[in-house]
Amino acid sequence: FDSLVIGFYQGKELHYAARVRAGFVPATRRVVFEQIKGLKTSKCPFVNLPEKQAGRWGQGLTAEKMKDCVWLIPEAVARFDFLEWTSADHLRHTKFVAMRDDKDPRKVVRET
Repeated sequence: FDSLVIGFYQGKELHYAARVRAGFVPATRRVVFEQIKGLKTSKCPFVNLPEKQAGRWGQGLTAEKMKDCVWLIPEAVARFDFLEWTSADHLRHTKFVAMRDDKDPRKVVRET
């Protein structure tokens, strides 16, 4: 995989927050891929996608960019570092840290 599309829950709805590329070295990619490969689904799980525009830095996930995505059932949880939340509820300057198995995916909410 090239990047992960991540999100957070608001109630029962999963919202897109960012695409993450940073923090993955080849060994980490292999480990993460082993953990997520069985979660493939044909349906996009995010309620706020596609986005209308790619945004200022091209990080928005438009319908065109979504054609390249392989969607996963949202059952995996990972930890990411980031600089800040944008006004559009997106994460800026994200970096993968680690997979987590100690947290229920439905309890992943937007940090304040």
